[in-house]
Amino acid sequence: MAIALIGCLGGCQYDSDDVSLPSPSSPTTEARTVSPLPDGGDTRTVPPLPKSGDIDAGTYLVLLTGLTEPFEITVPDGWSTSDGESLAKDDPDHPDEWAVYLTLWPADYVPTDACAWVGALVKLDPSAKAFVDAMTAQTSTASTPAVEVMMGNYSGFEFDHSVEGDVDITACNGGKLCIHAESAYECSRWYSSVAERETYRVVDLNGQRAVIAVSQLHESINPELTREARAVFDSIVFRSDK
Repeated sequence: MAIALIGCLGGCQYDSDDVSLPSPSSPTTEARTVSPLPDGGDTRTVPPLPKSGDIDAGTYLVLLTGLTEPFEITVPDGWSTSDGESLAKDDPDHPDEWAVYLTLWPADYVPTDACAWVGALVKLDPSAKAFVDAMTAQTSTASTPAVEVMMGNYSGFEFDHSVEGDVDITACNGGKLCIHAESAYECSRWYSSVAERETYRVVDLNGQRAVIAVSQLHESINPELTREARAVFDSIVFRSDK
């Protein structure tokens, strides 16, 4: 599973000289609020996100496996999906297939040590705080302090996650750092390089947990593409009739 918009939506502010995803060495300290949905007078029909292939620019409705609340996401041209639960865009000047991407996968298990993870994936309760606490405590990786966020009518947390220090990933179980998983037996999200980094938003949805991350593989990614990925991430707003 793995914005004619340039810059941040929802009031985020970034130093124009540093457009890479934040790293745990420079923690985020300001809470962010994503722009609310239009009021109940909005009768537009939002199409569902395609399950695979290239995506036309526009706004789509996404309902993730296991959740009852959908969300809207806005993408520009050039993005694609392979499973309906991840979005990616390539950098033509970089050898990796996916330069930046968003993952929307369930994250029910988190290992206490991302390096020694086989047989040690711990089941979490469904709260957003449980995920934040587990990721913060995870060894071989590092997180920034979590800040509160609102995504539509729902509250949650945002934090940045990356490799800690000079971990030798080749010496880890399976030659990868396992960040989280959908089951107790197989890793779903892992890092293969010390350069990988992510920003997470984890949201409480009436007793359910949604985990969304924007990721980049290398610091050398085109800065405009990094800005674009962040704008897609910031466009996500959960819908609710309540």
